[in-house]
Amino acid sequence: MECAARGFGTRCVGPPTRRCGNCGAVAYCSVSHQSTHWRYHKEECERLEEQMRRVDLLNEFPFTFTEEATLQISQKEVSKCSFLTKRDLHHAGMWIYECKCGSSSVSFSAYDRFRSEGWYLPSSSCPCREPLSPVTSQLCSWTDYYEWRKIPLDSPVALLLHWPLTIYHAIQAIGIGNLTPRISNDELRIHYLGPQKELGQLGAFAELQALFPGLRIRLQLVGPDVPQHMDGEIISLCGYAPCMEEDCDCKCSNEILKPSNKSAVSLQLYRGLYHDRYSDIAKDSPPPHIVIAPNAGIAAYPSWLPTIELIKEMKVPAVFSDYCEEACHLAACCIRTITGQPLSLPIGLNPFRQPMMVEESSLFIPCYSNCFIFAI
Repeated sequence: MECAARGFGTRCVGPPTRRCGNCGAVAYCSVSHQSTHWRYHKEECERLEEQMRRVDLLNEFPFTFTEEATLQISQKEVSKCSFLTKRDLHHAGMWIYECKCGSSSVSFSAYDRFRSEGWYLPSSSCPCREPLSPVTSQLCSWTDYYEWRKIPLDSPVALLLHWPLTIYHAIQAIGIGNLTPRISNDELRIHYLGPQKELGQLGAFAELQALFPGLRIRLQLVGPDVPQHMDGEIISLCGYAPCMEEDCDCKCSNEILKPSNKSAVSLQLYRGLYHDRYSDIAKDSPPPHIVIAPNAGIAAYPSWLPTIELIKEMKVPAVFSDYCEEACHLAACCIRTITGQPLSLPIGLNPFRQPMMVEESSLFIPCYSNCFIFAI
């Protein structure tokens, strides 16, 4: 947490201990900084006050570790590192990017070491095989998903599965029958913008084959964090990410990630910004059915301007997510300025947000990865 007036004038004189008496969402280091910042803050204060009233809803999850991953994180009694260490997952396989020390010690240039990494969990605690039954009704919560996959609520797999489940929720929110162009040849094409830590967790996206049975998923990931040596690479997810048990039948597929273009879920990686690389992508495949941008930060990055203009010209639905409702509101204002149109899907809470609070936030409002979604 930092002083809300940091960078607006004089240097901060100490920690931000003075919270706004109205919204309670921001704090200041001194009375003078609070007074100076009021002309900026007064426009957002009432809106943040409304958002603070919904804090308890943001922290609602069905898991046995919910208090540990929310309140104890916010009170700094628990960290992501300690949470993962307690479960023998710290620096293990796909989990390595879930804490700061892991993400700072390994670069994506070392991506190849993750290719065969799995869940590091017993088979009873992770989706390492086909589901026992196909999806028969829409999944609306983590409870629905865990019950369908027969996973106990003490399993932390939701910390990684929020990536594919957010894709699932985005498509359900738009309506799979409303995608343009219509799905043909049983292939669902998704352009996925700005991947970061997901690049070390690609095995989690294998779950898309269970969530969309009967469809071939073509997921094209585009962003500046894609390693140069992987630009243009096609990877097939053959089977599901394996569990830790040597005798489990999920080991029949001894490598989940293989270079290929024929599988239930196929990934293709492109390095660069979407508006710069779209012409290259269009040479390789037909237009997408949907564009998805997780944790987009539209108001924070000017590079979104030409991308949103491109998406408007493409006339395909685009779903964005962000860490908090305020970030989505600011994004919606930017989008309205660029397109002259309101959102096609209003800002709404994502039931499949990551169930672990972000450790550092500029607001007292809890932030979660993929917390809210909206669409144009």
